[in-house]
Amino acid sequence: MDIVGFLKSQFICHLLICYIFIVSGLIINFIQLFTLILWPINKQLFRKINCRLAYCISSQMVMLLEWWSGTDCTLYTDPESYHKYGKENAIVILNHNFEIDFLCGWNFCERFGVLGSSKVLAKKELSYMPIIGWMWYFLEIVFCKRKWEEDRKTVVQKLLNLRDYPENFWFLIHCEGTRFTEQKHHISMKVAEAKGLPKLKYHLLPRTKGFAVTVQCLRNVVSAVYDSTLNFRNNENPTLLGVLNGKKYHADLYVRQVIHILIPFKLERIPLEDVPEDEQECSTWLHKLYQEKDAFQEEYYRTGTYPAVPTVPPRRPWTLLNWLFWALLLLYPLFQLLINMINSGSSLTLASFAFVIIIASVGVRWMIGVTEINKGSTYGNNDCKQKQK
Repeated sequence: MDIVGFLKSQFICHLLICYIFIVSGLIINFIQLFTLILWPINKQLFRKINCRLAYCISSQMVMLLEWWSGTDCTLYTDPESYHKYGKENAIVILNHNFEIDFLCGWNFCERFGVLGSSKVLAKKELSYMPIIGWMWYFLEIVFCKRKWEEDRKTVVQKLLNLRDYPENFWFLIHCEGTRFTEQKHHISMKVAEAKGLPKLKYHLLPRTKGFAVTVQCLRNVVSAVYDSTLNFRNNENPTLLGVLNGKKYHADLYVRQVIHILIPFKLERIPLEDVPEDEQECSTWLHKLYQEKDAFQEEYYRTGTYPAVPTVPPRRPWTLLNWLFWALLLLYPLFQLLINMINSGSSLTLASFAFVIIIASVGVRWMIGVTEINKGSTYGNNDCKQKQK
């Protein structure tokens, strides 16, 4: 192992990275709190400022993938539509198979300049989580309790609020609702059999209600749907811990801007007006889309590539520059504090420092554990079981 690779794998480096992320994130959350005074005065200025503040947080995660890990991200798409990325509002449908698929989605947003304004449909509990959850609150992220009868009114209102958003944004949505596991897939396919739907080999059944409402509320605001499928070469199983250790992965992201729903591998752009507005028709449309996604996944496993032109969008320097700014700002006082503590020679001070290190270690491991598939949500399991009853 080279010296750089060795340093990246050291826990002290991980602690420093997490320290910068946590402290800078809390500082930014505090600044965001003060921007609330702008909302009744100038709502659009409030939004623009919070897009920049949110970028300061989320770009640190993307920096880990792009610069620390050095993960390669190859985009397969239609060259004629490539120039539209980042210049229009879009709904981005993502598969949910990997522990870092959210990070690759953010990387996709960053390469086209919409990371700070990107939106998601997230569970309500995340809104209470410091840093990311609080950042999302100020970004007007759509939170839900995953009980559709209770969620529908809130989700509709939040989506309608985005109709006058001043920045181009991508609305990232995992229609499967939860990460793919063999157990969840088995349950999901039992539901498909009970409902008379075609079975999928590599995806869970899509949850259509949230998608249909998103399409209805953002019609005439969003220009297109990007159907995105993420895979990793050589059967790589990427994890956030691996990224933190500096392990390099090789991601292939297929973005279908052009689709004929019933003609495999025939590409044509999906303007939003081509997506049915009626909820039942939209549900049927989405199920057909996932049947095609399954066919593309099958083709990728067979050939190791996608039926589109590969390109590597240029890596922008802003994620690295943002991280270096916060590192320079926050590491100096930390090291100064450590030197003063050591020079004091106080046993109580040194014991307190050791205790903080232990707590930080546990915190880092907890944050990584949140992304692990085997510790993921049971939402898909429980929901599918309820449908079978």
